Amino acid sequence: MSSADTHCPYCALQCAMTVTHDSATTVTGRDFPTNRGGLCAKGWTSAELLASPHRLRMPLLRQPDGTLAETTWDEALDAVARAFRETKATHGPDANAIFGGGGLTNEKAYQLGKFARVALGTSRIDYNGRFCMSSAAAASNRAFGMDRGLPFPVTDLDDARTILLLGSNVAATMPPFLAHLAGARAAGGLIVVDPRRSATARLTEDGAGTHLQPAPGTDLPLLLGLTHIVLAEGLADRPYIEERTNGFDALRRSVSAWWPERTSTTTGVPVAQLRETARRLAAGGAYILTGRGVEQHVDGTATATAAINLALVLGLVGREGSGYGTLTGQGNGQGGREHGQKADQLPGYRSIRDPEARRHVAGVWGIEPHELPDAGIPATALLGELGGPVKTLLVAGSNVVVSAPDVDALRDRLQALDTLIVCDFFLSETAELADIVLPVLQWAEEEGTMTSLEGRVIRRRQALPGPEGARSELWIMSELARRLGAASTWSIDPAEVFDELARASEGGVADYSGLSHALLDTGIEAYWPYRSEGTPRPFTQRFAHADGRARLVPVDATPPTPTDRGGDLTLTTGRYLQQYQSGTQTRRVAELNGARPEARLEIHPATASRLGIREGALVSVSNERGEVRARATVTTDIRHDTVFLPFHYAGDECANRLTEAIVDPTSAMPEFKRTRVQVKAIPDATTPPIPHATASPVVVAEHPGVAPALVGVVGGAAPGVLVTSAPSPSSLSPSTPSPSTEEETHV
Repeated sequence: MSSADTHCPYCALQCAMTVTHDSATTVTGRDFPTNRGGLCAKGWTSAELLASPHRLRMPLLRQPDGTLAETTWDEALDAVARAFRETKATHGPDANAIFGGGGLTNEKAYQLGKFARVALGTSRIDYNGRFCMSSAAAASNRAFGMDRGLPFPVTDLDDARTILLLGSNVAATMPPFLAHLAGARAAGGLIVVDPRRSATARLTEDGAGTHLQPAPGTDLPLLLGLTHIVLAEGLADRPYIEERTNGFDALRRSVSAWWPERTSTTTGVPVAQLRETARRLAAGGAYILTGRGVEQHVDGTATATAAINLALVLGLVGREGSGYGTLTGQGNGQGGREHGQKADQLPGYRSIRDPEARRHVAGVWGIEPHELPDAGIPATALLGELGGPVKTLLVAGSNVVVSAPDVDALRDRLQALDTLIVCDFFLSETAELADIVLPVLQWAEEEGTMTSLEGRVIRRRQALPGPEGARSELWIMSELARRLGAASTWSIDPAEVFDELARASEGGVADYSGLSHALLDTGIEAYWPYRSEGTPRPFTQRFAHADGRARLVPVDATPPTPTDRGGDLTLTTGRYLQQYQSGTQTRRVAELNGARPEARLEIHPATASRLGIREGALVSVSNERGEVRARATVTTDIRHDTVFLPFHYAGDECANRLTEAIVDPTSAMPEFKRTRVQVKAIPDATTPPIPHATASPVVVAEHPGVAPALVGVVGGAAPGVLVTSAPSPSSLSPSTPSPSTEEETHV
């Protein structure tokens, strides 16, 4: 029997767990500040994927008849190296491209960036974190001089009196996080901004807080209006503004036009709620947290900036008992963007155009600075070059055929490539299109590190060997670098790769230079920057700009065009509790997929009645880019001018067949949350309805040291939430169930 203390393979909360491998593989929750022994349904069932019959166990090569067939590693890697060499020789280095993922370990993300720039000499690298964190990162960098999701430990939230949560349904995305909202709920201070009455929004009921339900795409006017009220009513912290910020006068002028009545007319949020929210935030003990719902817009950077401005004028940032943060989504969304996967960055969160950064990193890599390519282009633009300037693409840790905007057009471009190479542990929808598929290891089969949403570097440990035939991406890159005659060294030992990462990051904003696997194995709290000690709260004394002051950056909003023009509705997208990202993993877990087997379109009863749509009916959701077919859930939890689809599903249920490949001009974040669509019933549909799971109550297990249990339930059409610290592991053995509600404390 073997076991290892590690962390969940899913979201950036990185809940601690122990994986035990004997005749079956099981997971148990482990006490850790973020989850305190609890896991959600995805965590409990995570071990099931390790022995999935769908695992890729040998490389696959496209045959002359169009099929994929197993081949040897030597033949597959020779084919990959040949494609890269021939593409570069014929079309130049930038005709080769790499698309990475926010779930890769720090070591693999680092090595992938190095491989692109040293082995391929290409500038064409970016990753799916561009679809998640780019707007929040851009806003934080220009305001604070640093992008760290939460610039404080998540446990600081336990004592909050007020938490303003914008655009994040944490009850579905990271359920153990709910325990950190308990204090604010007990004080009546949980304020959730969401056009849906989501599971998280329901936690504000019964006096626990307030649900603000603005029209989709109006979060920026909402924040400008709240800032206007703070300034007009004398609620701003003027000594803090004078001592710790620059740009106040320009900011004050920029919000002057957003008086409460105008803000209310634009957003649909009543004036009384606006004033109450501003006053509550100014009363002390407040945190402002943002998520993808307010950031995945063409004005996402401006919206995140407006949230930061509000936090700064209230004096929340860098003080004990208050703050601003953004909730990183993917498991290593923080570390994945710090060490070289982004088009314009080198390890340590350095600009690739900074001469000193180029000199330092080139020195670590054993090359000359001029040998490094220039900055590349962000993800959506990179994907737009496929089949044109880009001829060969390697995808690692991403399923772009489901997750990217306007996927029908993207599918055509992928098929126009000379060569598509995909590294994955399942035959994802993107891998199905590949010319070469390389099977890789999963989370419990590898060593490495991850960086959580609070900037804490943690150890991922191997609990069991991978299946024969699967290989680590580190090994794959080493073998390809050897075949390509690349300069530098290409270790396959994660600890050695981390040591090189630490040296490359030294002196950068995200400095890991004082860390190593051996030090992390002692159990230290390792918040970056970490030189000789960690930095859990980096802004207590100064911000990361040269003068130590934060920047108040004026932003403005253009009132959105009415959505219901000509019968159009606004489509917004989001997540289910039981599914994750593109569903490559969770749609293969029977228990999770059984609970959410299909995409459901949420639609308001009045809108459904007008369109002749009944509960469970098959409907068409379409626009000029494509069509999605889904069954209707008729619910008052959605605005009458808005419909909702989850983004986890493929084929005819893929929500991103409808989203447009337009982006924020600063961050290059695509517009995922506001898409104009038409909805109609499909007459005489013969497909029988798929039984749909009913909602379950919010459940929080009692655990020593946990904040008081959450009060209230989430019912109706909203997805249920399961958070548990009970020792009931998911197992590869089908006879071992995951935790049942009978084992939990219903509150």
